Amino acid sequence: MKCLVAVLVCVVLAEGIVKIPLQKHKSMREALREKGIELPYQDPALKYQDNEFAGSANMYINNYADTTYYGAISIGTPPQSFQVLFDTGSANLWVDSIYCNTQACNAHTKFNPQQSSTYSAKGQNFYLPYGAGSLYGTFGYDTVNVGGIVINNQEIGLSTNEPGQNFVVAKFDGILGLSYPYISAGGETPVMDNMISHNLLDANIFAFYLSRGGQQGSVLSFGGVDTSLYQGQISWTPVTSETYWQIGIQGFEINGQETGWCSRGCQSIVDTGTSALTAPSQLLPYIMQAIGAQRSQYGQYMVDCSQVNNLPTLSFVISGVAFQLTPSAYIIQDGSQSCSVGITPTYLPSRDGEPLWIFGDVFLREYYSVYDRTNNRVGFASAA
Repeated sequence: MKCLVAVLVCVVLAEGIVKIPLQKHKSMREALREKGIELPYQDPALKYQDNEFAGSANMYINNYADTTYYGAISIGTPPQSFQVLFDTGSANLWVDSIYCNTQACNAHTKFNPQQSSTYSAKGQNFYLPYGAGSLYGTFGYDTVNVGGIVINNQEIGLSTNEPGQNFVVAKFDGILGLSYPYISAGGETPVMDNMISHNLLDANIFAFYLSRGGQQGSVLSFGGVDTSLYQGQISWTPVTSETYWQIGIQGFEINGQETGWCSRGCQSIVDTGTSALTAPSQLLPYIMQAIGAQRSQYGQYMVDCSQVNNLPTLSFVISGVAFQLTPSAYIIQDGSQSCSVGITPTYLPSRDGEPLWIFGDVFLREYYSVYDRTNNRVGFASAA
């Protein structure tokens, strides 16, 4: 069996692309709602705020309440396996560990550094604020395996205290950040940067395909693009800030009519760690008026499911190309007569003051996304 696994890994590597299947699960918000618990809304852009605490980690966690796509990695020697969220909106790698004995930690697979011959402690702590409490942890080094790509001495965060009920129902054991090292909390070198510095990839790119309609088949690829997962050509646009995967938007259209809202420039962060399409708060009322959505008691915007086909198409103009989102992309049907709008507000501008959007899973299910570190650009193509 070990030989078979080794052969399969070699075959994937020989093609130049390493593929990691991503599984779709219920989100924390969905699981808690089934228990009668409603999570308060938290602005997804809070996690993009500058880290005010030098030498510590400061990452916002409630933002992950709606994420649903996770994949497997292993840490240590012999390897211990974990389900993690691959997040283009953060830079750090952390997992639950045996140092944490709260109910939330005990509900997940926990890394045991004492059972790894390659682990070493760093002696630096971090904390991750969220909601009414914080997740605390400590940094260390160990061997990390991502789809057969082995990174030695990768810095990892290990949780030591995880209060609150939110993570009890979470389906992931940690987060693997894929953004630029500039925003890495605690000075941790991101996994992607170690892959690049050790020449572990045929090309210094990775790409996401997120399945639609609750289907499985989502894939994260390292080292190349999978032409079977998209249609047409990849349209490229430059990264405008080498912090997150931030790009410029030159126009926003409703049913083909230019609104002028981005005539002086808008910015968007392409973020696999955010489930919704997030719009600047000052524009959200106009978008909801165009859609005809009504706000529910939970603060969600809802529409009549029978009217979905009559709703407008929304389009973003990026480097001269219009990327359309039809109603089936931004309306989330849960089987009831009411359908929710997968667009939420953000109250923070981009670092340069321009209106900030976030392209979360609502956008990324429609478009295969490619992240090119060599040329500092993002590519989109219609998802297959």
